Amino acid sequence: MNKKLYVGNLSYQTTDDSLLAAFSQAGNVVSAVVIKDKFSGRSKGFGFVEMATEEEATKAIEMWNQKDIDGRDVNVNEARPMEDRPPRRDNFAGGNRPRY
Repeated sequence: MNKKLYVGNLSYQTTDDSLLAAFSQAGNVVSAVVIKDKFSGRSKGFGFVEMATEEEATKAIEMWNQKDIDGRDVNVNEARPMEDRPPRRDNFAGGNRPRY
């Protein structure tokens, strides 16, 4: 079963490929994604790596937590499930648009 890891404090120069290359040293990587801002395309400084097995995920955490990747000591731990958030309030929906 795949195990998803959170990788924080990434350098803004870290790419999906460099993250994949680093974590491949710990085992089989299913996916590696650096999260980017949807408007600027710039890294948000964190990402997710999905390892093929629980054992490989544990090895990756031991290998990379508080270790240097692209000049930054990264934080690596098991990813938590995404929490439900209330819907965003849209101030300009439904005819409430200000007239300029």
